[in-house]
Amino acid sequence: MTVPEEVEELIADAPLSAHLATAADDRPHVAPVWYGYRDGVVSVLTTGKKLANVRENPRVAISIEKQGDDGPEWSVSLLGTATVVEDSDRTQAARKRVFGKYRETDDEEDGEGTLIEIDVGSATSSHY
Repeated sequence: MTVPEEVEELIADAPLSAHLATAADDRPHVAPVWYGYRDGVVSVLTTGKKLANVRENPRVAISIEKQGDDGPEWSVSLLGTATVVEDSDRTQAARKRVFGKYRETDDEEDGEGTLIEIDVGSATSSHY
């Protein structure tokens, strides 16, 4: 699926609030994440329950929203298929992109986590 240009413009560069939803054993799990976006793929570095769930069931959802002074301005919902990436070079590059987006430096001191790449299958947006 090609992510609509309007959605790409909303989510590509700004350090926004995002939540990744995973599920295994018919139990949903939602948690906040930092993410990177490029060319229809969302990159997330994660551990624990999120990673275990993706290994069991790669179908995921991501919600991203921008808050304004008077509440939400817009939100985006993405549905996709996650792949666990075991390549250290790709993980290192993603770590720099993701952490660099949210922090003033791309210092990797808390750079643990396994890379998952999510191929977006559908994307919808709402403006408030």
